[in-house]
Amino acid sequence: MRRFLFSDPDFQTAFKAFLDERRGSPADVDAAVAGVLEAVRTQGIEALLDYSRRFDKVDLTAETIRVTAEEIEAGAAETPADVREAIAFAAARIRAYHSRQRPADQAWTDEAGVELGWRWTPLEAVGVYVPGGRAAYPSTVLMNAVPAQVAGVDRIAMVTPPGKLQPAVLAAAKEAGVTEIWRVGGAQAVAALAYGAGPIQPVDKIVGPGNAYVTAAKRRLYGVVGIDALAGPSEIVVVADNKNNPDWIAADLLSQAEHDPAAQSILITDDEAFAAAVEQAIAERLKTLATGEDAAASWRDHGAVIIAPLDESPALVDAIAPEHVEFALDNPERLSDRVRHAGAIFLGRVTPEAIGDYVAGSNHVLPTSRAARFQSGLSIYDFIKRTSIVKCDPASFAVLGPHTVALAKAEGLPAHALSASVRLPSGD
Repeated sequence: MRRFLFSDPDFQTAFKAFLDERRGSPADVDAAVAGVLEAVRTQGIEALLDYSRRFDKVDLTAETIRVTAEEIEAGAAETPADVREAIAFAAARIRAYHSRQRPADQAWTDEAGVELGWRWTPLEAVGVYVPGGRAAYPSTVLMNAVPAQVAGVDRIAMVTPPGKLQPAVLAAAKEAGVTEIWRVGGAQAVAALAYGAGPIQPVDKIVGPGNAYVTAAKRRLYGVVGIDALAGPSEIVVVADNKNNPDWIAADLLSQAEHDPAAQSILITDDEAFAAAVEQAIAERLKTLATGEDAAASWRDHGAVIIAPLDESPALVDAIAPEHVEFALDNPERLSDRVRHAGAIFLGRVTPEAIGDYVAGSNHVLPTSRAARFQSGLSIYDFIKRTSIVKCDPASFAVLGPHTVALAKAEGLPAHALSASVRLPSGD
């Protein structure tokens, strides 16, 4: 864990160096992924099944790679009642939140008489990657599949690493209306969704987080398919004053640190004694936390405490551009309203980021690695596309045509100019 004093003359240099540190995949990941993608592209289901045997130690066939409807039902039934209730509660809130994002089609006639507008249509087929390595993630199913469902996507194909399928994941899939689930993970799963492999038909877009291999595969396949984003290790910034319970803030910082040894947790406070109390609370919690090994590595290698006036926190948050930021303060909007770059903002002392991970209704698939500077979290907009509409009659074309000809000639594109000029009364 690093400690930074805003008053230190070298603060900006040291802080920038900290932010520039690489957190993520080793350099050899991309090369390995390239081979996997090419094998699946050229060999299809045979390569997919071979990688399942080699990497996952699971012997599947083209017939057993798909999760059956009976397995989905059995998994949902096996899920404890309180978890099923929480899944339904979360799904309803996610559905309601994303339903409000639906944009309207537009159509109008402008002063030249041209009919203009746009219409929104859902994607036909989307692939959802659900990790299965470190834990079971029913929330990932909901956060990715429910917005796609709200958008009206025709086909949602879910992939998740083989082995024991966690009942809660299957319960979440059932709640989200996902009936197509494939037992395949890693870069090979992403390749199968992009190119198709045996019974797995290709999709138009792939969403959902994964490990370094999954992320590298999505990066390489962008253009073959659409992708939501390139997910990196999780991040949280907590802006807190000394009125907070140090143990609460420690828990919030650990809530992201436990995801991955490469995750990043940062505390910004104006009180050094409070910061020390939070650090002590983290040390105590790590002694008993089941995920303590990963959390401890994350806090040790990538954690930070910044001692700074709270009025400086919006600028610091913008420099970090974190996935999540909490303002655990009275009147948090006074500072949060000045933040431009953050995936999600959590306001007040009783709004921990974990609420957003599960049941707030907002999406937990958020930009990482400072991508909040230019990107938003997952939304209905990831599952719909806008088509422009233009219609001229002879009178309105007579207004637009000459300007089209002039610009086309200026660009050295005579066929463009001709396409317009032949429709003008003067001909070509």
